[in-house]
Amino acid sequence: MTDDCVLVTGAFGLVGSAVVAELVSQGRRVIATDLDIPANRKRAKIFTARAGVEVRWGDLTSPTDVWALLEAAAPTAIIHLAAIIPPFCYARRRLAEAVNVDVTASLVKAAAAMPSPPRFVQASSVAVYGARNPSRHDGFLTTSTPLQPSDLYGAHKATAEKHVTASDLDWVILRLGGVLLAEPRWTLDRDLLFFEAVLPSDGRIQTVDVRDVAYAFCAATMTDHVREIFLIGGDDTHRVTQADVGTESAAAMGLRGGLPAGRPGNPADDHAWFATDWMDTLHSQKVLDYQRHSLPAMLYEIRAAVGWRRWMLRPLAPVLRRYLRRHSPYRGFPGAYADPWGAINKRWGDPSPTRHLESDQRAAPD
Repeated sequence: MTDDCVLVTGAFGLVGSAVVAELVSQGRRVIATDLDIPANRKRAKIFTARAGVEVRWGDLTSPTDVWALLEAAAPTAIIHLAAIIPPFCYARRRLAEAVNVDVTASLVKAAAAMPSPPRFVQASSVAVYGARNPSRHDGFLTTSTPLQPSDLYGAHKATAEKHVTASDLDWVILRLGGVLLAEPRWTLDRDLLFFEAVLPSDGRIQTVDVRDVAYAFCAATMTDHVREIFLIGGDDTHRVTQADVGTESAAAMGLRGGLPAGRPGNPADDHAWFATDWMDTLHSQKVLDYQRHSLPAMLYEIRAAVGWRRWMLRPLAPVLRRYLRRHSPYRGFPGAYADPWGAINKRWGDPSPTRHLESDQRAAPD
């Protein structure tokens, strides 16, 4: 299509950068928008040298900026990725709602008013299903599983979905699992390490390579399956526990044994789990054909990228283990089970849904 143009919001985040790269590889014209900050400008340089990519900086929390952007871009499809995700959404509740909910509403309204309304592809999350106790839920998540968000982010995504599905646009919603990057982590991000450590070690999670996520979003802009919701996770090898993700990633870096054992979840407390679980991805794979990278293949890529440095890193594993033990989110916490919401509240603030969003979910069940 000569007039094909895809507008990507949140274009320079983890998923956004991969989506822009995939669209470019398919020869499609892209308008990439994000906040004008140094980190985003650095990432944007990778794409601005390529034909077919235009960068437009803007603040999507301004409805005026949203309307101006869509009028200037006139996209045939919008991939809406801009979001404030856990754990940072808990510390900035008002801003997170403005970005995660209000921006979606503004984009949908502006898109619907265009002379040729674009397709709207919304990034959502399995967080809409809420805390998942594997002792009680032994099946896979499906698109018909009831939405019961137990945290702010899940409530945001559930409400944003309702703005999309209530519109007359051709929409597609992708509920993402745990997105991974097949690259070594050379820096210690204390916030992310803390966040990963608060999660129940035996909690189920279905991960997915960010490149496969990008392919799914690109496919969603072209599929005949519109006004549908899809669960996006990797193949069967990606159905793991939270502990597996950390220990195997560390081992791929040469740091086997570097992560101390986490706390398991309380099987008698349905609330004391995080909002992740395994998914039924048969339909999404059949329609979007996006699952390209298994978890073992991703770990192999990490090992290959680290290369000979793995031998140098091995002696550091005990040092890392001691460091993480000293900075454990559960150091001084009573009991033997994980308390993810309590630990999150202590570090970032109240993670529970805003009351009016909770009311929206009760009043309008999925």
